[in-house]
Amino acid sequence: MKKNLLALICACCLLSCENDVQEVKDLGKRNPGIEEGKKIESFLSNDGKVKARLVAPVLFRYTNDSGKIEFPKSLHVDFYDSLATVESQLNAKYGKYFENDNKVFLKDSVIVFNRHGDTLWCDELWWNQLTGTFYTDKPATIYKYGQQKIKGQLGLVADQNFKWFTLNKVGKVNTGTDNFINVPDSSY
Repeated sequence: MKKNLLALICACCLLSCENDVQEVKDLGKRNPGIEEGKKIESFLSNDGKVKARLVAPVLFRYTNDSGKIEFPKSLHVDFYDSLATVESQLNAKYGKYFENDNKVFLKDSVIVFNRHGDTLWCDELWWNQLTGTFYTDKPATIYKYGQQKIKGQLGLVADQNFKWFTLNKVGKVNTGTDNFINVPDSSY
């Protein structure tokens, strides 16, 4: 009886230990220095208060490098005020976070706007988390709610909540009547 039971257990173990051949092949293809995350939602807090919420469909974290996290398929960030109300929002098609420097590089259709309707458009932007500022040396366009669009030919520096900004080499933007913005969907 004991022999039959032992044989039955061994047979079950052998039959149940089947691996998908493609899964085993894919394991060998993965880069061990890269961690991948999907449907990311992350919160940044300081002194127990939520400062920002990041949403991204994909994240790559490079463990062999100097602390880089890449967002290759877009990202959305909500910035909160002291009452946990969304003060401003950021959208970009690409981002890279440098953990050791607390800086984020954003590019491709970067849009930042605050709850008052002030809006920034640019192709490249840096976000310094330590100082709470955005900056770029590339052209940037700003629409201050109720006013004309203004273009900084050589970039800008701005507060992450977009309460203040400084444009470099200013010029007016001739846009006609299109004073609307197209914000990409922030869902996964």
